[in-house]
Amino acid sequence: MRNKLNQFGLIVVGVLIGVAVSLNYSAVAQKPAVTMPLPVEELRAFTEVFGRVKSDYVEPVDDRKLITEAINGMLTGLDPHSAYLDADAFRELQVGTQGEFGGLGIEVGMEDGFVKVIAPIDDTPAARAGIKPGDLIVKLDDLSVKGMTLNDAVKRMRGKPNTQITLTIVRKGEPKPIVVTLTRAVIKIQSVKSKLLEPGYAYIRVTQFQELTGENLARTIENLFKQHQGPMKGLVLDLRNDPGGLLNGAVAVSAAFLPQNALVVYTDGRTEDSKMRLYASPENYLRGKLKEDYLRKLPTDAKTVPMVVLVNGGSASASEIVAGALQDHGRAVVMGTQTFGKGSVQTILPLGNNTAIKLTTARYYTPSGRSIQAKGIVPDIVLDDGTAGKQEASLKLREADLGKHLANDAAKEDKPNGPANAAVLTFKPAPRPKDLDEKAMRPEPGEIVSKNDYELNQAVAFLKHLRGSVKSN
Repeated sequence: MRNKLNQFGLIVVGVLIGVAVSLNYSAVAQKPAVTMPLPVEELRAFTEVFGRVKSDYVEPVDDRKLITEAINGMLTGLDPHSAYLDADAFRELQVGTQGEFGGLGIEVGMEDGFVKVIAPIDDTPAARAGIKPGDLIVKLDDLSVKGMTLNDAVKRMRGKPNTQITLTIVRKGEPKPIVVTLTRAVIKIQSVKSKLLEPGYAYIRVTQFQELTGENLARTIENLFKQHQGPMKGLVLDLRNDPGGLLNGAVAVSAAFLPQNALVVYTDGRTEDSKMRLYASPENYLRGKLKEDYLRKLPTDAKTVPMVVLVNGGSASASEIVAGALQDHGRAVVMGTQTFGKGSVQTILPLGNNTAIKLTTARYYTPSGRSIQAKGIVPDIVLDDGTAGKQEASLKLREADLGKHLANDAAKEDKPNGPANAAVLTFKPAPRPKDLDEKAMRPEPGEIVSKNDYELNQAVAFLKHLRGSVKSN
């Protein structure tokens, strides 16, 4: 028996070496392979555990399941965003970036073995049911999520439209779990929405960064400027509760408002592939077969119109890149509350059998060298979000609250690189109305934003204050 286990162990070591070589090849294709010593003792311990499970576990276990779960554990043990993508998860990831899939419309992460809501996506079953950032999903139908991987949980929440799933949610401040039944829908996300708030003041909301976000934004800006007769006086870019998405989308949105070839973001990691500098230039935001620069025909005023960027704790990843770039270049004033702090780069490395790994390979940095990771973007003007001194304050979920999050390496102090704006120092936000609740903040049917939106109203007030400050100078 002992000899058989030893022989079996050697076979498994060979399999693991093969997996390691495959991962290395995928990650550093077209580069010379780097030979690294294998931890023999640890691999021997792994094979012994593998052999014991195969021989002694109460029920037979498939070899593929054991290897897959081992890979899952290897990646999820690194940080909250690295993961193994089986064929279904890989396909769903590809579909999701195209802006349409069947599901509930929730951006989620893992915390203490449970699924934690980062942000519900606008106009989806989750948002309409009142799912909130910070909610802890403990059961999917009758199945506890404890012990599930994030991919498994997401796979269960997604599904065919018009099918139902029951979520059991624990929410701080609520005495007992909340049970809500949602009907899955086609999550067809309109990533760019807009409105002319009043003569001279435009509003643009980006809900998520997808393959077509840059093109949709370009059309939106052109339409808004054509719709308004005369020069535009101010523009509000709303990135609140935007969970991020594709990097080229963030570069495109930034490039729409920055001078050509301005630095948008740079990344730094261990390999040369992870060291990138991305600029407001077509080669950094056009994807695939796109040849024509869709930002080339934008009105020239789009580069100079006074801007406010609205952010909050649900603004993550790509939205933080945009806010940081516009802030550092002094192009816009950032207003709201501190952002989520998801400043790490995940690279999708395809493997065989239509699977892949999503691996954290670098950190993002704003043009001035600030690391976003676990810190986020601090607004130029901080607004009262209505949670001061209330239980709701404990619901604020950020990257730094996630277990095993990547640390911030504090490249520079969290100060913008752009010139100081005197209007920021003299602007005094109006107090948040005490009776302003979640219901009052909901848009009317057919509207994309509520007339009672406190943060938006303060943004418009600041833009008007800015015009007054310029005139008085």
